[in-house]
Formats: sequence, structure tokens, C-alpha cells
Amino acid sequence: MMNIPELYDYLIRARRNLWATLDTVPDEVLSRPLLDGDRMHSIKDLIAHTAGVEDGWMHSTILQDTPVEESFPAIKNAGSDPAYAPFPLSDLLDYWRAVEASTLAYLSTLTDADLERVIEDTPEEHFKLDGLLWHVMLHEVRHTAQIAALLRTQGIKPPSMDLLFYLPNLKA
Repeated sequence: MMNIPELYDYLIRARRNLWATLDTVPDEVLSRPLLDGDRMHSIKDLIAHTAGVEDGWMHSTILQDTPVEESFPAIKNAGSDPAYAPFPLSDLLDYWRAVEASTLAYLSTLTDADLERVIEDTPEEHFKLDGLLWHVMLHEVRHTAQIAALLRTQGIKPPSMDLLFYLPNLKA
């Protein structure tokens, strides 16, 4: 049975492979408008969005403290519009690494009792912490798959990020 820290460990390892691939991709490809959405047009927009959603849920909603983006004024000031194409990839990944470090620190303190705690998202919406953490992590899975698909449309082979490739081999 998967638990939240194990799933996050998988995400970290899959991220490392994705980030290594992204480091080899020309900036023009990462910045290219490949999507017609209101909020995301490029792979860089997806990168910023994925890290920002984790940061927002973890800090604004769950911990009710200062988001990591406060330490990254350019990212904070860019907002959620498709504004990240001009950003250097390294700046976006530095932000994502800082969000990851913050999440890891929080997850290391979690107890089973904590996971049952009810979190208010809005006055009308209340969720168990366990469910919110699953939401944050599955959100990343969806968007990293989207990034992988967009890389393929540009003739770039993405890393294999399926969970199967990260499970321990139990062959005796």
C-alpha cells in the first residue's frame, strides 16, 4: 500500500529525471506556446504552475503560513497567467526545489493522526489532510505527464516516469 511519503519520494525521483531532460531542451522549445489555455501556454508555464500549486496548497491552505514563492519575487509577481516563457529554466527549477524542500520538511513531521485533521479550503469546503496531500501529488503526476507529451510533440524523448520504473524489484 502506498503512503504519502512514499508517493512523494517517487515524485522526487521522477522529477530528477524530468529536470535532467529539461536541462537538455533548447529554451525556445520550453518557451514555445504549445497550449491555448487561459493560464498555461508553454512547458515553462506548466513547470511554474506545478510548483506553485504545491506551494499554495502546502503553505496557504494546509500550514497557513508564508508560501515559498515569497522568497522568489519574480515568480510571485508573474502571477498565474502564461508569463513564464521569458524566465530562465534554472529560476523555475530553483523555485520548485525550494518548494520540494519545504514539503519534505513538513512530510517528515506527519503522523497518522495529522492525516485525519480537517482543513478548511473555503468556508463551504473542508477536506481531510490526507485527501488534500493526495490531490497535490496527483496534480503533479497529471502535469508532468502533460509536459512529457508536449516534449514528444517537439521531437524530444521524455524520461520514463511511470511508477513501475521506480518500484523496488523484489526478485529473489
